[in-house]
Amino acid sequence: MKTRGLLATLAALLGLVVLVFVLGGLPQAGTGPSPASPATTSSPVAGSPTARTAAPTTAPRAPGVANPSGLPEIKASALPSEARRVLVLIARGGPYPYARDNAVFSNFERILPRKSSGYYREFTVPTPGESDRGARRIVTGAGGEKYYTADHYNSFKFIAEGK
Repeated sequence: MKTRGLLATLAALLGLVVLVFVLGGLPQAGTGPSPASPATTSSPVAGSPTARTAAPTTAPRAPGVANPSGLPEIKASALPSEARRVLVLIARGGPYPYARDNAVFSNFERILPRKSSGYYREFTVPTPGESDRGARRIVTGAGGEKYYTADHYNSFKFIAEGK
């Protein structure tokens, strides 16, 4: 049993290392480029052999998808910086730092509009200070809609992108 706990801890640490690698070097909220400015090339990070291109901290401006749910809305620009980074990863098609990212979300809670199995996908939004995946997620629908939950599916907000 101790081995299983140790393996879970190591897996969580590996996920964190991958996340830091994927998102490392990105500007913090409020200090990076404006949403309309392109990604910039950062100078080499200490210990890094080469410079890398920093990803924008907000999702690319997308045509607005109408809110099909009737749920409250949150502007993409009002999301935590970690969630905005996940929106960028989703727009790029990955890579995703967690094994459960891009997995089918089954909507067991029935808060989101009912759709056929496989319609929704979920993505982890890292929570600073958490040693595991935390409670925050973005759930996407096959129709382009995106939802944010900060409380592990107890409530959702429709993400109004491009705002």
